[in-house]
Amino acid sequence: MNDDRTGNARPRYTWLERLRRRVSDAPRDRDQLVDLLREAQRRNLLDADALGMIEAVLQVSEMQVRDIMIPRAQMVVVERDEAPENILPRIIDSGHSRFPVIGGNRDEVVGILLAKDMLCHFVGGSGHAFSLRDTLRPAVFIPESKRLNMLLKEFRASRNHMAIVVDEYSGVAGLVTIEDVLEQIVGDIGDEHDVDETRFILKHSESSYTVKALTPIEDFNEFFDARLSDEEFDTIGGLVTNAFGYLPRRGESITIGDYRFQVLRADNRRVHLLHVTPLPVPVMASE
Repeated sequence: MNDDRTGNARPRYTWLERLRRRVSDAPRDRDQLVDLLREAQRRNLLDADALGMIEAVLQVSEMQVRDIMIPRAQMVVVERDEAPENILPRIIDSGHSRFPVIGGNRDEVVGILLAKDMLCHFVGGSGHAFSLRDTLRPAVFIPESKRLNMLLKEFRASRNHMAIVVDEYSGVAGLVTIEDVLEQIVGDIGDEHDVDETRFILKHSESSYTVKALTPIEDFNEFFDARLSDEEFDTIGGLVTNAFGYLPRRGESITIGDYRFQVLRADNRRVHLLHVTPLPVPVMASE
């Protein structure tokens, strides 16, 4: 013990003792680290959004591509020998910016088509015929088991935004984008399909609407002058999920009454966003 100027004894810690005290206070595993971060949030050292992102980063390091990929059946693809006039409507309707290009089947991905490459050709008024083969970008292939943190690192290094996921037999299992990975950390990223926070239904045309899954059925019926039942469910998302009989994935569609519902966004817990198309009313033949 050393005496300070007041004559009081004070402890003298060696560098080894100070190191031991620091190490003993440090979290020993991930659960202790998360508990420490949550305690920091309770003390207002971190806000709730920052804590959520940090926890999501820790979770992403344990997740694999197969956990978030868009399944093969839901991929919006372009055929290598398809006529350009057939491709353009698909690009416009889907709202995507990148499309896998396939040969004979979905296991033969020959490249990636960027929508801007095709649109620039037509908007620019080039006198040459559009050649899909000459426009293709190389496709990147990754295994289902790749960790998301490693994939994000590769996306940043290569500046690719899409990768084709293959299974253990080298067959195409699906695809994943950089946006899919980032949404695991920061939540949903706004895009052209998003509805304003204060609105539940967004009209694009007489045959195209974007509807939040949380839209009350009563509001949906009033907007569309529809008669969907709200006896069992309060929201459109609940009604649609029940009609499927399981939790649908992005790209799946179903018809309920006079409307076709396509899932635009969903996670492993619930549906978030729907594309709604009113079906044409059949014309009754006159007697």
